[in-house]
Amino acid sequence: MVNATFVTSFLLLGFSEDPELQTLCGIFFLLMYLVALMSNLLIVTVLTLDPQLQAPMYFFLKNLSLLDVSLVSVPIPKFILNSLTHNSSISIPGCAFQLLLMTSFSASETFILTAMSYDRYVAICCPLHYEAIVNGDACMLMAGVSWAMGGLFGGMYTAGTFSGHFCGSSVIPEFFCNVPSLLKISCSDTLLSVYPSMGIGLCLGLSCCVCIGFSYVHILSTVLRIPSRKSQSKAFSTCLPHLVVFTVFMLSALMVYLRPPSDSPPVIARLPPVIYAVLPPILNPVIYTLRNGDMKRGLQKLLPALCSSGAIHLTLTCACSGHRTSRVAQRLFISHFGEACHAPIYVWL
Repeated sequence: MVNATFVTSFLLLGFSEDPELQTLCGIFFLLMYLVALMSNLLIVTVLTLDPQLQAPMYFFLKNLSLLDVSLVSVPIPKFILNSLTHNSSISIPGCAFQLLLMTSFSASETFILTAMSYDRYVAICCPLHYEAIVNGDACMLMAGVSWAMGGLFGGMYTAGTFSGHFCGSSVIPEFFCNVPSLLKISCSDTLLSVYPSMGIGLCLGLSCCVCIGFSYVHILSTVLRIPSRKSQSKAFSTCLPHLVVFTVFMLSALMVYLRPPSDSPPVIARLPPVIYAVLPPILNPVIYTLRNGDMKRGLQKLLPALCSSGAIHLTLTCACSGHRTSRVAQRLFISHFGEACHAPIYVWL
């Protein structure tokens, strides 16, 4: 057995040991990271600058985008650096810090999504009391509690995981420090110390799922009693994106945290952590933007200012100077965002 005092670092297995494939993976993940980062920061910018997008729903959406940026920025930059430098090591303090941030941001995102479902429940089922119940103080309180509870849970989970010794191999068959893989190489006393955190996390996760399910049962019942088809469609358009985002996030999290770890899993078995870390931050801006007319109008207001900005002139030269581009890209942009600039900007996802 390997004593924990002799272990100074872990080895993240990643996806391949071939240096060329590692470089390709690093470049591919860099592109995905930039897409997730820029799309979520664009959402935050629009929601911050547009005075018409200051409703509680958009306040929670801004928090969700900030959490997505934070979550994707924990494992991906380290994996990109390891892939491009062909060095897969990570120190034990670095691994603990990565686990702390991942669990904290994941828990906070679950609480924010629960708060968003409560916001939709009050807006649809109690519209006359909406402004009194979901006011600015209530929104700040729910967001603050979500971030604080996430940090507290992440601290408990990390402290329990790293409170004991690591008796197994120092190889982690993931591209980031994942809880099941760390527990597999931990000693029995460490497992006993992390059980309370696992129980608390399971109870909190189930509570959030029950609250969201309760909210949507009442929302569905209320919407179906609305006589106007147009009003029903508008109500569903504000709830469906949240439900899709929550489902994708929870399913990807379950695939990561509940699957049994393996010493040398095949490449296909290493995809769930990628889906969990990358897919929600990329999909969330698309889901919330494409079905939300207010967000589209906010983007249409912001994009002309971006086109005229000298700071991004080099990156938007082809988009704003009237150069020829494909008709397919033109139709793709105009169908989603309309005529935001004098010449279209093309968004490639």
